[in-house]
Amino acid sequence: MKTAQIVRIILIVFAAFIIFGPLSSLVIWSVAEKWYWPHLLPQQVGWFYWAKVFEGRMLEALQAGVLIAVVVTALTLLFTVPLGYVLARFQVPFKALVLLIFMLPQAFPQLPVFANATVYLYRWNMGAKVSGVILIQMVGALVYAVWTMTAVFKSIPVSLEEAAINLGASRIRTFCNVSLPLAIPGIIASGLLVFLYSLDEFTGTLLVGSPFVLTLPVFMYNASQGYELPVASITALLLMIPGIVLLLVMERYLKAEYLSSFGRI
Repeated sequence: MKTAQIVRIILIVFAAFIIFGPLSSLVIWSVAEKWYWPHLLPQQVGWFYWAKVFEGRMLEALQAGVLIAVVVTALTLLFTVPLGYVLARFQVPFKALVLLIFMLPQAFPQLPVFANATVYLYRWNMGAKVSGVILIQMVGALVYAVWTMTAVFKSIPVSLEEAAINLGASRIRTFCNVSLPLAIPGIIASGLLVFLYSLDEFTGTLLVGSPFVLTLPVFMYNASQGYELPVASITALLLMIPGIVLLLVMERYLKAEYLSSFGRI
């Protein structure tokens, strides 16, 4: 066996260990009913904690998380699709500054940003409510959606819109009949990205929604705080399923020209 092949095998094994090592730990913990030091494997395995998770508030947390993610995605796209088109097509004054403002929440640690926002949400009587959680999640979701939608419309050739305008179509009709249909794959990709962000968002949801708004990340955090590692591991595995499925779907719609357009915004 050649040296190059040996190095390649070693790298593949190392990469597999990095990727699947933490996942294997979650799988083992999810079925471990008794596992004490210094044993390398559980002394007793079973489905006790799986039954405990489904009998508890996990389904409630899943339902609330999905509902919040759907609303956050719909509101975010409703706001960012027209904004992304305007930023991509028109000479907006201080466009770079506008894009930078939307990037600012991700430029700083999330904890102080969300903590300060939580103070104002409680003053507006939106604390510990679903509406407050939706609003705080949109702070982060807008970052992804604005930049993605601007790149999507930037990738659509201007000549197609100019042809429609030359044939007598208004700017609004051109947007609805030409630009918007061509942007559908990008809108789907952006929506999936926002949905995944909302479904996995933890910091803002915990600060604003606690103790009445329960999502899967918060449920997992509460379980880990009580040292119920099997419950936390099961919740983490369940949280991974929609993420993997939606990422595979997003790979189909997120085209390379969208990513290349980020550099031209």
